[in-house]
Amino acid sequence: MPDHRPDRVPLWRHLAMFRRDILSTQPARLYRAKMAEVKLPFLHSVMVNTPDLVRLVLQERPRDFPKSDRVREGLRLLLGNSVFVTNGPVWERQRRMIDPAFEGGRLRETFPAMWDAAQAGAARLSEGEVEIEEAMSHAAADVIFRTLFSLPIEDATAAEVYQTFRAHQRSAPILNLAALIPLPRWLPRYFPRATRATAAHIRKLIAQMVDQRAEEIAAGTAPDDLATKIMTTRDPVSGETFTRAEMVDQVAIFFLAGHETSASALAWTLYLLATHPDWQERLAQEAQALRPFVDSGIAPDFGLLRQFPLIRDTFRESLRLYPPVPMLVRETVQLEEFRGRKLGRGAQVVVSLWHMGRHEAVWDAPHEFRPGRWQDAATKACARDAFLPFSSGPRVCTGAGFAMAEAVLILARLLSDWEFRAVDGRAPVPMAHMTVRARDGIWLGLSRRGPSRSAQCPPGSPSA
Repeated sequence: MPDHRPDRVPLWRHLAMFRRDILSTQPARLYRAKMAEVKLPFLHSVMVNTPDLVRLVLQERPRDFPKSDRVREGLRLLLGNSVFVTNGPVWERQRRMIDPAFEGGRLRETFPAMWDAAQAGAARLSEGEVEIEEAMSHAAADVIFRTLFSLPIEDATAAEVYQTFRAHQRSAPILNLAALIPLPRWLPRYFPRATRATAAHIRKLIAQMVDQRAEEIAAGTAPDDLATKIMTTRDPVSGETFTRAEMVDQVAIFFLAGHETSASALAWTLYLLATHPDWQERLAQEAQALRPFVDSGIAPDFGLLRQFPLIRDTFRESLRLYPPVPMLVRETVQLEEFRGRKLGRGAQVVVSLWHMGRHEAVWDAPHEFRPGRWQDAATKACARDAFLPFSSGPRVCTGAGFAMAEAVLILARLLSDWEFRAVDGRAPVPMAHMTVRARDGIWLGLSRRGPSRSAQCPPGSPSA
């Protein structure tokens, strides 16, 4: 867990801490609180920490709590007007055109590309100490390029997008000043030169891929992947398809959401398994169902994922403890009252996925790693309103099923070949940047699994 600030600190110190990391600026009492309020001359914000308020904001009255305009301040250079930051009729139109690409049999159709990426990811690892966040970023980016544009990460343009995005992450400030202090639209926003340059270069590369795909669609030679599906889907209301500029925005968020969040979740899951070796061995046994396909070179069918229930539950537990997106920020469009506190129009309403996943009034042993809890009816009841790694309600992540399938497959593939162990003196410290990452990376020791490692492992569920 991150360090926590004292309950009371001077405003200047709080802002300085906030610019470095969002998680460590939160007091420990938020793991117990029902609501928290910050009231400043330029910011009125409440964090809602009870299932009933979360349900109200995300599910029951989502139109009264749209995405905060402040959220887009730090993301607009890269994401433009993508579905992640829009509201109202614009967002509704975008979702009508994006959702069909992730429905029904489309996930099954993308599975062979996921398998190829998982195979490549396992092959890229090596024995010794490895910074696993970087390795998982590479693997997750490979999945996105293969499923979106039918390109492996080794493709020159795909590799350039990936490397430029890593540079963009390093240069982008955690918090833009305009996210705290509302500024008029005409006033220029300051971004570091490297941040502006990397965002512009990524969007230029994406535009080139979109243009090439448009030509292939016109010629009838386009592969049947996600990009083709999204670019050819017409809005059932207007009959229009995405324009070139709109498609560049959407591909940018697919890459950010589909690559960065998956990489974060996979890395933290492997860290938890490295620190719980008995549980890791149980999962490695389950993953041996992949061996016939690995050894024969024949891709498995999508239905094979049903053979990995423990891996799926472990990934859920990791998402509960380390949600890739730590907080959702909405804003009020009218006067509201939460728990006796009055909120004016434009107040910020924060749903902290980090604190809801660890809330002491909701979960049993909330800070402990217990993947076995997901077999309990009580846990599944809690999960309806407190387990929100993909948000909930109308704005639930359209790629949630895609992300779960990708994660289970990659984890099974890695565990079938590799053993992960913690490195002494290198415990990772979580911090929130674009996603929940480790301050100095997550370093794990890797060694290959021998063919004889099939002994029965002790039953039971681990706890930390």
